[in-house]
Amino acid sequence: DIRGELIFDDDVKIDVGCLFIGKVTIGKGVSIEPYCIIKNSSIGNNTTIKAFTHIENSVIGSESTIGPYSRLRPKTQIDKNCKIGNFVETKNIKLNENSKVNHLSYIGDAQVGKNVNIGAGTITCNYDGQEKHQTTIEDDSFIGSNSELIAPVTVKKGATIGAGTTLSEDAPEKSLTLSRTKQVSIASWKKSK
Repeated sequence: DIRGELIFDDDVKIDVGCLFIGKVTIGKGVSIEPYCIIKNSSIGNNTTIKAFTHIENSVIGSESTIGPYSRLRPKTQIDKNCKIGNFVETKNIKLNENSKVNHLSYIGDAQVGKNVNIGAGTITCNYDGQEKHQTTIEDDSFIGSNSELIAPVTVKKGATIGAGTTLSEDAPEKSLTLSRTKQVSIASWKKSK
């Protein structure tokens, strides 16, 4: 369903149930799987948009994979050879080449460098109730699953953030940073009836 202007190059494959709104530009060799909604965006050559993905006011580079079930909100910029996986939401981010956010994450108001891996369940905590704040993740960093990055914060080049970390201060370059609370088990605890 085309509700605007759809411009596409050679060898583009568009499956059933897709909706194009506003001006959408699709590069050569792009594959768009079923039931995607794409609004005022451009998609680079040889990129795959997997099923049930929503893209709005975004730019996606070549040779990337987006989805399934991803939501790219306005001002999302995805570079070459990147991956945005299932149930990932982005807004106002720049994801540089060879970086990936594989699943179940929210990345907003962020600058993400090259060769970065963002683990499942990662959240950039960008809103303090009044203002939005920036998260910066520099090149070659690894963010462990289920991490919270409380903006404004910077993950320095080559840093690793341990799974389950709540990061509230900058993480130093080429170091492992993690936060843990002591695990306790209470044997005398009784479940309420």
